[in-house]
Amino acid sequence: MKKILLSSLLAAGTCAMFNACSDDSPSPLTPSVAASSSSADWFVGSCSSVDGNSNLGSSSSVAPGASASNSSSSVVVPPNSATSSSNGVPSQSSSSVNPTSSANPTSSAAESSSSNEPQLDASGFPTLKSYGPPSAGYTKDISATAKRGWNTRYWDACKPHCSWLKESSNDKTRADTSSNEAYLADFATARNCNIHDVEVPTFTLGNVTKSWFGYEGTRSACGDEKEKGVFTCTDMAPIAVNDTLAYAYVAGTGDSKCGKCYHLQYDGHFKDEFENNPPKATHKALKGKHLVVMASNIGHDVAGGNANLPAGQFDLMVPGGGVGAFDALSTQVNGANVNWGAGFGGFLTECQKNTNCGTEGSLDCYQTCVKDMCDAAFGNAGLPNLLRGCHWFADWYMAADNPTYYIEEVECPQYLIDHYMTRYNTSLENNFKKVTDWSTFKEGDVLDTLHCWKAGEAPPENGWQNPSAGCDVK
Repeated sequence: MKKILLSSLLAAGTCAMFNACSDDSPSPLTPSVAASSSSADWFVGSCSSVDGNSNLGSSSSVAPGASASNSSSSVVVPPNSATSSSNGVPSQSSSSVNPTSSANPTSSAAESSSSNEPQLDASGFPTLKSYGPPSAGYTKDISATAKRGWNTRYWDACKPHCSWLKESSNDKTRADTSSNEAYLADFATARNCNIHDVEVPTFTLGNVTKSWFGYEGTRSACGDEKEKGVFTCTDMAPIAVNDTLAYAYVAGTGDSKCGKCYHLQYDGHFKDEFENNPPKATHKALKGKHLVVMASNIGHDVAGGNANLPAGQFDLMVPGGGVGAFDALSTQVNGANVNWGAGFGGFLTECQKNTNCGTEGSLDCYQTCVKDMCDAAFGNAGLPNLLRGCHWFADWYMAADNPTYYIEEVECPQYLIDHYMTRYNTSLENNFKKVTDWSTFKEGDVLDTLHCWKAGEAPPENGWQNPSAGCDVK
């Protein structure tokens, strides 16, 4: 199944930030797409300006995810599919098109046929069942040939590292921004959501003027923006495909690549085992299960390989796994007296205390303890994906602490692509007006846009034409 994304967004340039795990330290950029980064300066906007070759549109408002063109529009099929992707077509005006809608006048007959339209969930995505049987390769035995690595866990709810555009040519982790085709081939930017779990753009226009134009990433809730900023979308929590296969997202090492996918086969062991500290019942219960993960974050504290585990570490994104060093979760879920457990280790580490299950507890004790903490934290939060993902850790993942696995790179499941890939920024170009408070944005709201122009094409004012690229700022 291929998720149809709409694109015809406007203008050109990049604006990005530098990340430490899932929170990012932005650094200023000079007005150039190829600008080099400077030293990190927390939560200072970083933008790039237009070089004068952009095709810009008129001011209007735009519904979640797309701009329709006066003259032409294009449908973008996420890459990694049998069909080739197309880049966004610059448009002259925007219209209200909802990215969650399955209707698209330019879809192929096979895709637009009512008999082939998948059942959609509340967020506008096809249900997991709609994707059909998973690839047999996701559950094949790779123990004879694959390297071994290990998982830790976290869920800080910050805007993902992969939600920012790359900052410079030295950034090898994020999507290629040399062209729209290259950008889409890397699955664009990772989705981000507001405090109410409504998807919003990953980048918009910056502080534009009538003589300057550039982009800025939407700000992370892990900064000073707090509830006004953006968060990890909760449907990126792990989900079970069946009893032995699940999908999830991870933070990789500092040299990992956003949008890559990997097949993990758990081997019944854990990272810190030795003769007097053998595998626990939880690790043994996880043995033989398979997890396909997609990199949506880069953690500069995520370890590389060693002699015993040469594949290194993945930090598994799972609600209740620990809020880490940044913590937007306690802003998003601010119930009274929520016990988030250990900052690194979360609910399971709390359950390993002697006052709970201890370090040698039974599988049932750990599962029950973790789920009780899940219910207390997320049961009334109004964010059901967090509760589902937290229970998944206990029920499917068997509450295993830092388990080891065999690993191989694989083609990404369409489910993971769809829940990763932004539905707004499907081109390197847009004319979305900057928003400083995303907390009031609701499902179905339209985005304000600005009329912008490239150098030499500003509308005349009082007989004079502005030679610079800019936007019609009142």
